[in-house]
Amino acid sequence: MKKYIGAIDQGTTSTRFIIFDASGRIISSHQQEHRQIYPKPGWVEHDAEEIWRNTRLVIEEAIRKAGLHSKDLAAIGITNQRETTVVWDRSSGKPFCHAIVWQDTRTADLCAALSAQGGQDRFRQKTGLPISTYFSGPKIMWILQNVPAARKAADRGEALFGTIDAFLLWQLTGGAVHTTDVTNASRTLLMDLQGLKWDPEILEELALPQSLLPEIKPSSHIFAAAVKPEIIAGVPIAGIMGDQQSALVGQTCFSPGQAKNTYGTGCFMLLNTGETPKQSRHGLVTTVGYQWEDKPPIYALEGSVAIAGALVQWLRDNLGLIRTSDEIEALAASVPDSGGIYFVPAFSGLYAPHWRSDARGVIAGLTRYIDKGHLARAVLEATAFQTREILDAMIHDAEMELRELRVNGGMVKNELLMQFQTDVLGVPVVRPQITETTALGAAYAAGLAVGYWQDTTELQRHWRVDKTWRARMDAATRDSRYAQWRKAVSRTLDWVE
Repeated sequence: MKKYIGAIDQGTTSTRFIIFDASGRIISSHQQEHRQIYPKPGWVEHDAEEIWRNTRLVIEEAIRKAGLHSKDLAAIGITNQRETTVVWDRSSGKPFCHAIVWQDTRTADLCAALSAQGGQDRFRQKTGLPISTYFSGPKIMWILQNVPAARKAADRGEALFGTIDAFLLWQLTGGAVHTTDVTNASRTLLMDLQGLKWDPEILEELALPQSLLPEIKPSSHIFAAAVKPEIIAGVPIAGIMGDQQSALVGQTCFSPGQAKNTYGTGCFMLLNTGETPKQSRHGLVTTVGYQWEDKPPIYALEGSVAIAGALVQWLRDNLGLIRTSDEIEALAASVPDSGGIYFVPAFSGLYAPHWRSDARGVIAGLTRYIDKGHLARAVLEATAFQTREILDAMIHDAEMELRELRVNGGMVKNELLMQFQTDVLGVPVVRPQITETTALGAAYAAGLAVGYWQDTTELQRHWRVDKTWRARMDAATRDSRYAQWRKAVSRTLDWVE
């Protein structure tokens, strides 16, 4: 039996390749950041070719550091930033323009026009999603309307669309495979959630040719053998999942009612709702959680927050109040509380549960008393309050109480944030021993497809608790502070005319 499983973890700010053993332990990894491109206010782009170069680099370096060869890898999984949109040339493999990132708001007018003919939820029954700048469909529309070469190629059937997973799979297989999985397809605003197929009526409404779109397959499926880079030639690519669904799997949330929250660039909470998609009445989205080969899909409710760790980066890069992201905890701990200020980071509008692209960020409650420590604390508290909004909506939609919240992502090492999170939620917050659950989920999907792991029961045995936080804040204080947060949120609305 081959010893290891590899996972490509292509995120919003960087790309990693992590090699896991059969117990889920990390054997080797390598990471490379890529540029964040901001051509205009509200526009966020990535160079997809740079991401592909970085993907090759991290694969080669992680394997080299471990002293391994392709024969040591049973399979490779891919997990990726979702919704980020690439349109490329079928012949050359080159993108027609930079990738439009999930945070980008340039499609606001397109979304408003689509919503004017039936409302923001006109596609929700089919897709589980509201019409929003967040999702891929309007981004494809924008590219075809504004990049003439892409439009002409699409009309000839020579242009291909993909989220980052499909673009990387195309490159890894030397242009042989144009495929995505159900989790990424469910984030486009184009897929029928029940049939797991592209919806022809929505494609016609958005004027998108079917030839653009990749084939849809289960998350755990042998897609093809890798061709590039040479160091992994012949290794099967056998798992693909969008990053948040991958973290759900990495946290082994396989039973209805289990939930996880990922604290990364944004913040994303998913609740397993079982084999039936549950429509949200409180501003969440319905999405595919995962699908194993020859099994029905498992659905989830999701609440997405655009700005979480990105707010810490903003404090570091734009204001210079900290030199590294890790310094924020000490700065925030230098004061006992936020001094009465609330930071609502609606830099790209508000996502769940509000879905307001007209909102912009505010700091409410400023007085002369406030110093940089209070600002740092309000930055961390913003992530916790946004998560509380999601949890409240989730409890109402799912009609079940949450017993615990499993957490992962770069921010979960911040003890102050995790304690404040459990304080404002009133439920235990649990961090696993293996916190790289996004990459681990993709590895699990790939390993199940090739028989490296037998079933999900085996995977659950690998999940271990590292630390549990429990609420210390009394209910009255919790409710009072949350009410002030919601008041601050109301001040962000109707800013963009």
